[in-house]
Amino acid sequence: MADETRSGSAARRRRRGIAVGAALGGCALVAASTTPAAADGGGGYGRDTRYVSLGDSYTAGPLIPQQVDANCARSDHNYPSIVAAARRVTAFKDVSCSGATTENMWKAQGTNGPQLDALNRATDLVTVQIGGNDVGFSSIIGTCAKLSSQDPTGDPCRRYYSSSGIDQLSLDIARTAPKIDAVLRAVHARAPHARVLVVGYPDLLPDDGSGCYPSVPFAAGDFPYLRDTGKRLNLMLRLVAAWDRAEYVDTYGPTVGHDMCKAPDVRWLEPLQPTSPAAPAHPNAKGEEAMARAVLERLGKRNHQD
Repeated sequence: MADETRSGSAARRRRRGIAVGAALGGCALVAASTTPAAADGGGGYGRDTRYVSLGDSYTAGPLIPQQVDANCARSDHNYPSIVAAARRVTAFKDVSCSGATTENMWKAQGTNGPQLDALNRATDLVTVQIGGNDVGFSSIIGTCAKLSSQDPTGDPCRRYYSSSGIDQLSLDIARTAPKIDAVLRAVHARAPHARVLVVGYPDLLPDDGSGCYPSVPFAAGDFPYLRDTGKRLNLMLRLVAAWDRAEYVDTYGPTVGHDMCKAPDVRWLEPLQPTSPAAPAHPNAKGEEAMARAVLERLGKRNHQD
């Protein structure tokens, strides 16, 4: 079944990629708060939910106490654990793993098996937060930090990624869309009765485009560029979720004003030199709590409608 799910129809995947790419090009700066009506799909949900969490480090919560899986740097205070406790689910399996890409839905990652293997026909709630590593979050941050010294008041990172005449990061996001599509189709195939939520990424940088060099070592003009890149990634996730009968959970909006540039007592995402237990450029415990609230709000809306 995995091979069939991954292969599917190549023509259909190309059409989906083209559609998402066109949408990204035409409305890349669409606000992250609009919820597509088509996204309200999936199975039923109740107190007896069998919940599975899939995802990368933003899901796993590296360095946030208590760490319960050294291989994946997974915390028992990440947002899936908070959601599971709040909803008092009957069965909970969190297989999120730091460094995961969409490939790790089908491929083991150290001692963490293929994440899709956690699903079965009895699963009735799935959260998925993936795609950041496919686009290259870590390498982008490293590259932009390195380039900032060349022109701290300019936009050397934007110029670097656009040197070919096409913005490479926008292209990478568009190329990731068919991978997200394949993941969601595989989730539906393995857990056909599940309610599926695609969780977006939080706000790393000031939403107003301002910067905080050298605390976050990006050039002044690259702060709005990287902010917009994050919004494009979230927009892509929203569009693919709607296409694949999944619900999108906005975590960007709820975290605005708590980005890496804020003071330690205000921020929910840590800078490159964290002051709270968390990985660099990742949510701290408050950030995971904020994402949990966003997921719980999405679940509550649907339950209220039901």
